[in-house]
Order: sequence, then structure tokens, then C-alpha cells
Amino acid sequence: MSLLEVKNLEVAYGGIQAVKGINFHIDQGEMVTLIGANGAGKTTTLKTLVGMLKPKSGSVTYDGHDCSKLPVYDFVKKGLSLVPEGRGVFSRLTVEENLRMGSFYRNDEAEINKEIDYVYTLFPRLKERYKQLAGTLSGGEQQMLAIGRAILSRPKLLLLDEPSMGLAPIIVQQIFDIIKMISSQGVTVLLVEQNAKLALEASNRGYVMESGKITMAGDSRELLDSDAVKKAYLGE
Repeated sequence: MSLLEVKNLEVAYGGIQAVKGINFHIDQGEMVTLIGANGAGKTTTLKTLVGMLKPKSGSVTYDGHDCSKLPVYDFVKKGLSLVPEGRGVFSRLTVEENLRMGSFYRNDEAEINKEIDYVYTLFPRLKERYKQLAGTLSGGEQQMLAIGRAILSRPKLLLLDEPSMGLAPIIVQQIFDIIKMISSQGVTVLLVEQNAKLALEASNRGYVMESGKITMAGDSRELLDSDAVKKAYLGE
């Protein structure tokens, strides 16, 4: 059974039909990517998956349960965590306070402390700045912090929205290396990215989204070799 299954999902807001009857699934342990140009409906899809937007029609089933009536905070408790576009850190809290916000519903303090130490091993730069206000960090450091905060929620399914946006190439590679490491440890990942090459190289399977519809789907290697994907997204 799929960990996440989306059927005939339609989402509209402000009079705009942003998502037009899409279908996709993610199996336990996979890293799946959703690629597409700006305005394709990718972020809208992610926001709907975590309850921030309500679908016009269709269904979202996560871990065997219908998600349509769950409040947003329950998604985190059930192991579904979003790292939003633009990072969304709490700028007036310190690095460590931000990490602890990821564990807001937990009361296992010893385990939380161990997992904070684990995040610091993944991102040594955060350990160096653990008392620093998050708003004073660089863009790359804020992205590291947003991912670290999501780890503290113990996700079964980690949703990442444009993690490479606005970052220098060397930082992007570091972020993707960490995402692949997280995936290799059993966390299921849905990666939304404009950098199609990096996303497809990192993932098992991919979906291509255009104007609110999924137009292609398949093994990531096959999509990388597709002439249509090369022309539209890889500049070849």
C-alpha cells in the first residue's frame, strides 16, 4: 500500500483552478520528485497535502487515512512534515529554539536532545550558531535549519518545497547530499524542485507538472533521458 495516494485532486482559490485532477502516489521509503515551471501548481499541491488548502474535489490518503478533514497540526503528529518554500524559520528565535519548535508536540526531552545533537552532526554550521537568531543566518543556513526543524518532528513523509531556491551551487549540493542521506535512513521524501536535473538525479521516480496537470510520470532516469524533459527543463 502507498504511504501517500492522491486521486483526482482539484484545488481552486481566488477564482483560479490551480490543480486540475492530478493523480500520483508515493510508496514507503521512496524519494519522489515533482518538477515543473513556476506557476505549474506544485506548491499548491504541497499545501493541500498538509491541510493548508482544502481541495475542491478528489482525495488525499496518507498512511491509509483520508486527510481531507484533518487540522493542520495533526499532520505533523501523524508524521507528515513540510519544509516550505522560503524556509519559514522563526526569525526572532535562536537556531536551537527553532529546532525545538519542530518537536513542539513531543515530551521525550532526552530523545529530543539526542536528535538536536544529530541535526548538529548533519549541519555543523548550525551548531556553531546555535545561540544566533535565525533571522540573521544566511539563506543556506536557514534552509539547513528548516530541514533540521522538520527532522525534530520525526517525519514519516518529508515534503520539501524548492530547497535549492536562491542558494549558491556549493550550498545546493550540500543540501541535496543531506536530503539523500535522510532518504537513505528510511524517511520517505516528496521533493518539489525547479532544478529538474538535481531533483531527478536524487530521486527514484518523478512526475512532471504543467499548468495544474501531471503530464509525465516515470522512473527518474527515464525522465532524465526524455527528449521532452531535456528540452523543457534541462536546457538541452
